[in-house]
Amino acid sequence: MKKLREGSDHMETDTHVISTLVENRPGVLQNVSSLFTRRGFNIESITVGGSETEGFARMVIVAKGDERVLEQITKQLNKLVDIIKVRDLDPQNTVKRELCLIKVKTDDEKKRSEIIQYTNIFRGKVIDISENSLTVEITGNPSKINALISMLKSFGIQKISRTGPTAIERDSIAK
Repeated sequence: MKKLREGSDHMETDTHVISTLVENRPGVLQNVSSLFTRRGFNIESITVGGSETEGFARMVIVAKGDERVLEQITKQLNKLVDIIKVRDLDPQNTVKRELCLIKVKTDDEKKRSEIIQYTNIFRGKVIDISENSLTVEITGNPSKINALISMLKSFGIQKISRTGPTAIERDSIAK
């Protein structure tokens, strides 16, 4: 995951999306989190939810590190009893989405109208309006979400809540 750029001592770290199928029972998330903590790996984001198979959950973990770190994470995850399957998802063959809620300060109708226009451009939704704020929902890839956040900063963002990416592999295309 870390690559040396030519003519530079700066190291680059890759981001990996790891999809796991786990038994859906108490303690599994804690065991995974503890594994990362013991090994000194940071979880950038984690999403967990039901899967296509009853009694199992899909856990999508985003972590940074080099190939050695990824290999170590994968091996350690496979050792856990509750983990059924572990895959490092290929970014070229993966659909990745994130949900973000953004609460923006709005103290006049003109600003409110501008915020709604930006939200519509990014195919987001206004999900709550109050006298002093407006909450928008946006779903998409992280760069799309970051772009909307950047556009809304000048209005005064009060709160942001992001899920972190969840992902699924694409089917291979027959040639």
